[in-house]
Amino acid sequence: MGQFEDEEINDIVSRILEDYKDDRTVNKIDVHNQPDKKAVVAIIDKLMKILYPGFYEDRVYKVYSLTNNMPATIEDVIFHLKKQIMIVLKYCCKDLGMTEAELECKAKEITLSFMGKIPDIRDVLETDIDAAYEGDPAASSKDEIIISYPGLYAISVYRLAHELELLGVPMIPRIMTEHAHSKTGIDIHAGATIGRYFFIDHGTGVVIGETTIIGEHVKVYQGVTLGGLSTRGGQQLRGKKRHPTIGDNVTIYSGASILGGQTVIGDDVVIGGNAFITESVEQGARITART
Repeated sequence: MGQFEDEEINDIVSRILEDYKDDRTVNKIDVHNQPDKKAVVAIIDKLMKILYPGFYEDRVYKVYSLTNNMPATIEDVIFHLKKQIMIVLKYCCKDLGMTEAELECKAKEITLSFMGKIPDIRDVLETDIDAAYEGDPAASSKDEIIISYPGLYAISVYRLAHELELLGVPMIPRIMTEHAHSKTGIDIHAGATIGRYFFIDHGTGVVIGETTIIGEHVKVYQGVTLGGLSTRGGQQLRGKKRHPTIGDNVTIYSGASILGGQTVIGDDVVIGGNAFITESVEQGARITART
């Protein structure tokens, strides 16, 4: 009574297996040629150690000098990142018409170009840390910001992913920023362009769309959306400017939504909490939800 009969189970199994036989996207079975999400997340973890060696490095290595233990981490990232880049190039760019050897050479070139950008990325992140410290009186130290602030983590992963995006790497940048999104609640598309001294305070619910352009010394609070005004055009909008442009020295308070590719927020603007903006704002203006 209440137990399953073998025929009932076999019938369900047969129906599900039969459902796998068409060419729908959900039936794509190509495990060995797909990017490995776990491998990409492991690469992020190692890159964070490279960006912040005094904060993310394994404790067991503290007894050794940075010069002795960091090369192994860097080499590990180079090896595994090149492997994942080659996979996504084969998986997403089948129409390139490149041989296996040519794809491997391209993946190597991209990997070395990306790793060569690490000092520049670290230089920009130093400005983001400064912005967080200067912009948040609750921060007791810059160390606290690196160790505990979700905003800095999301920005750090974004800045890594953005460099890969600029190098034409498909899929991996999105996996990276969505991993940060899942950890922090902050969704920054790798394609966005964000200047120095960027600070996200609190952070939960922040959304920054693909074609957003943000200047320097910009401060954003939780729940802010820099999004598209409409996505009804679907794939026809790909490659078009859909998200706003934010000038320098702009503060955007919690819950504000700024939408549209033609929307430009001038320098030195303050956007109040819960404001809904779909038109450009002149330099120096103060906007509230009642405006």
